[in-house]
Amino acid sequence: MTVATNDIRSIKRRMTLKEYLTYDDGTDTQYELEDGVLVPMGTESTGNTSIGMFLISIFLGLGIPYYRLATKHRIEVHGGYANARYPDLVVHSEESFAAIDGRKEACIELTDPPPMLVIEVVSPGAESTKNYKRDYQWKPREYADRGIEEFWQIDPDREWVKVGTLVSGAYQFVTFRGNDAIVSPTFPELKLTAAIVLAA
Repeated sequence: MTVATNDIRSIKRRMTLKEYLTYDDGTDTQYELEDGVLVPMGTESTGNTSIGMFLISIFLGLGIPYYRLATKHRIEVHGGYANARYPDLVVHSEESFAAIDGRKEACIELTDPPPMLVIEVVSPGAESTKNYKRDYQWKPREYADRGIEEFWQIDPDREWVKVGTLVSGAYQFVTFRGNDAIVSPTFPELKLTAAIVLAA
């Protein structure tokens, strides 16, 4: 997910999760919540949104019911104060969807069962940037801590798809490039290459 490079802080005081979920500043800006502070997400590129929509069509083709595929669902994660992520695509389990079904704000809270899979189309940025640290250091720890069994990082700039499998509380990643067939432990029937995903 694209993050504004200047990491503007929209409010001075910390927010609770409830305040975050109901926050509306009158714009179309989407936010993640880090330690109670809003972090604005930049405008998505057409390439990133196309990848997300393409993957939805793939999972539908595998027989995943439409209601278990989500692009606007947030995930509460552990942290010092209140923290929530806004992944590009969530593939719910029946249990995680049932937990949030009917809620006014679609957020998988800490006490809810985890989804099956979370996918992030990562932000551009060098290894020294906050974007890189957020996508490659913080989010893998946070999603692993939530017990999400599988996590994908799709990086159009670096031209790879990384598939992380949860092992002993941390992700073990396999990197797929070009015509490599993506191997998903959760979806072994998947017939997809890294090049096809990146060209979506």
